Amino acid sequence: MLLSTRMRCAKLARIIGVLLVAAALGACSTIKLAYNNLPELSYWWLDAYVDFDGSQTPKVRDELAQLLSWHRQNELPRVLGVLQEAQALAPRDVTAAQACRMADQIRERLLAVTERAEPAGTELALSLTEAQLQQLERKYAKNNAEYRKEWLDRSRAEVQEKRYEKFLDRLEDFYGRLTPEQRELVRQQVAQSVFDPRLAGSERRQRQQEALALLRGFNATKPPPAEARAAIHAYVMRIADPPPGPWRDHQQALLQEGCRNLAALHNATSASQREQAVRRLQAYQDDLRQLVAAR
Repeated sequence: MLLSTRMRCAKLARIIGVLLVAAALGACSTIKLAYNNLPELSYWWLDAYVDFDGSQTPKVRDELAQLLSWHRQNELPRVLGVLQEAQALAPRDVTAAQACRMADQIRERLLAVTERAEPAGTELALSLTEAQLQQLERKYAKNNAEYRKEWLDRSRAEVQEKRYEKFLDRLEDFYGRLTPEQRELVRQQVAQSVFDPRLAGSERRQRQQEALALLRGFNATKPPPAEARAAIHAYVMRIADPPPGPWRDHQQALLQEGCRNLAALHNATSASQREQAVRRLQAYQDDLRQLVAAR
């Protein structure tokens, strides 16, 4: 289902994305602990959105466990390949095109998880009651209020500072401490960014309303599973590849900006910082190999 397709694998997707972009995850043991506990963590995260009933709970837990087992066997080796490619690039200068290629590979891996979750997600979507959809609506409203507080109620300078701190934490986890010149480069990149939290918030609310309408349509008409899955797949693909319009333009501009910024920052790093990046990527690979072996 659109809720399940996106949410049930969201924790998996987050871990994969973190690995691939080398976001801050502290010690490698953190990754292993988080990955191995994804079914349980994901269940409770999802339950907060729809409040599973007694008949749904065992099915959802089982499907989450099966999704993790499939991912461990089929996707982790592919993620390892991406990390190896990143490690080979780390010692030398990179281009924006190379950075974007890495982003494309991340997207491919996330979509693979989403597609795998579709059949079970569709079954769950068709079982949701109106009371559960009302719970989902309340959860969306709560999330939107938090988003407003974090991004829309802040001044432009406060938003930029928040983004700068996030980027700095991630970059320094990966490269080690940045020099004053490198920090200034990051500040300039954030200041010049096309990121528009209001446009992102508007798109977020629109997708939520589409989700609710789709799920309520399922609840009212009880379509065949194949028809429901096709509708869910189309919804997910609209998120992954938005139709022409302001949001697609903004998303593409952000992607290109991110590729340029990453290449510029990496190319400004020292030999010792690049060695740190190589070690970090090797540690991620070692951790993933242990996860693959623990089938």
